Amino acid sequence: MIKKLLLATAATALVATAASAADLPRRAAPPPVFTPVPVFTWTGFYGGLETAYTFTDSQRITTVGISPVNAANVATGARPAATRISDDGFANIGGTAGYNYQFTPGSGIVVGIANSIDWTDLAKNRAYLGSTGALSSFRQGTDWVGTLVGRVGYAFDRVMVYGLGGLAYGNVFYDANFFAPNGRLAFAGRHDDFETGFAYGGGIEFALPTDSFLNTFAVGRYLGLKYDALTVKAEYVHYDLGSRNVLVGAIPGVGVGSGYISRFRTEGSIVRAGFNYKFGGL
Repeated sequence: MIKKLLLATAATALVATAASAADLPRRAAPPPVFTPVPVFTWTGFYGGLETAYTFTDSQRITTVGISPVNAANVATGARPAATRISDDGFANIGGTAGYNYQFTPGSGIVVGIANSIDWTDLAKNRAYLGSTGALSSFRQGTDWVGTLVGRVGYAFDRVMVYGLGGLAYGNVFYDANFFAPNGRLAFAGRHDDFETGFAYGGGIEFALPTDSFLNTFAVGRYLGLKYDALTVKAEYVHYDLGSRNVLVGAIPGVGVGSGYISRFRTEGSIVRAGFNYKFGGL
């Protein structure tokens, strides 16, 4: 009897223990942790270096005579009524700096402002042999060209296409020298100064992924420069620095009459390629 009672008590205790264990929470593996991939944004300051190929349109030079004798020389072809100068070349180096703001990270509209300066060092001579055998020579050049423009574009993640437009500025110089038939300098004029105008164009820019091998060529990383991304760009810009009258005055004792006025015009195109370091936004 006692043995049966002990067995019944043990069975009851085992059932109660099993029931209590069933009420305990089950042990399960922790859910996987997903780290969200950061969404790229073009918002932020940037600055970098560039090189450029610059080519001028057929820049027109027109000349009129001030006094009747000078006007007659232009009319008869002794002095050129009009001529053109074109030039092209690679800029040695240039730089840019600006700020972008992207309305929606990832893909979306981007607006910004950029200031770029390129050392063009363009210069070209033009000679004209008149009907009387007198030589007329012109020289036109552009030392450097800068653009301060607004940019509006659309970003497809790390690729952005954009248009630009705004102010163009630079240093230009114009020379005009008219010689007498005997080879002596008879008239001379010169202008060398800062000029302003307008610019417009467009381009494309690509932000390199952080694991791209091209980042190994970013000099800034070895100098301790802290930046968010390295971008590469290509863009086209047309600039127009306007026109300027140059007084080609008579050399006393050689030139006859009051002289001439030669009007020079400077405009051209720049194809830029370069890289920028992108920094954080405001």
